[in-house]
Amino acid sequence: MRIAAVGQLTIVLALSLNGAAATASELVYTPINPSFGGNPFNSSHLLGVATAQSKYKDPTALSSSDPASQFLRTLQSRLLSSLATQITDVIFGEGAQDSGLIKFGDQEISFVRGVDSVTLTITNNADGSVTEIIVPLLNSGTPGLGG
Repeated sequence: MRIAAVGQLTIVLALSLNGAAATASELVYTPINPSFGGNPFNSSHLLGVATAQSKYKDPTALSSSDPASQFLRTLQSRLLSSLATQITDVIFGEGAQDSGLIKFGDQEISFVRGVDSVTLTITNNADGSVTEIIVPLLNSGTPGLGG
């Protein structure tokens, strides 16, 4: 009887193993980060998560909740905007000059009017950096529009 039990057990094991065929597929790695070939739509999400987890605080950053610093930033922005309007009027407004030099603080803006453009050279005397901008003039033949 013992041999019969072992035989039956062998038959049961053979049938149970034969019925469950093993299947497998290829493992494919897909990166998440778009820098490494991942989906480009993940970039804003990953940046948001990284920003939320960052504990770094810029020690030189102004506090946005401080009313005095908010007022100072607003005032500085308005003054620079007014200065930019005045410089634009000198260069492009009625009675525009052919050349000139405007100084304020450590900045110097020199301009030269050509036939079809105005060349602006902005020099920062504090660090010696120079930026040159060429602004094309509109030649429409209409008085007051660069013609």
